[in-house]
Amino acid sequence: MDLNAYRIMWLFVFFDLPTDTKKDKKNAQQFRKNLLKDGFTMMQYSVYMRHCASSESADAHQKRIKALLPPYGKVSILRITDKQYGNIMNFWGRVEAYKEPTPMQLELF
Repeated sequence: MDLNAYRIMWLFVFFDLPTDTKKDKKNAQQFRKNLLKDGFTMMQYSVYMRHCASSESADAHQKRIKALLPPYGKVSILRITDKQYGNIMNFWGRVEAYKEPTPMQLELF
């Protein structure tokens, strides 16, 4: 059994932040920027994730997130082990191949 798979952690941050006012939008954008600055990667628009080498590292990042919380909205943090993350199932739809637009027929009179 690989003990590192149980020590290495993943942090997921899920959030639903208001964007009704200019101030709300600015707060939401700043929160996203701060997550990126702290090494998080956007998984989906309101879901960010980060690899942490240890539980202590995950604690530090959780503290940072709590300090950066915007005044309104909902933010959730999920912490899982690398072993648990290994069971994630991701599905992506097909990517359409780029199609050159069909040129319109040129008519000469």
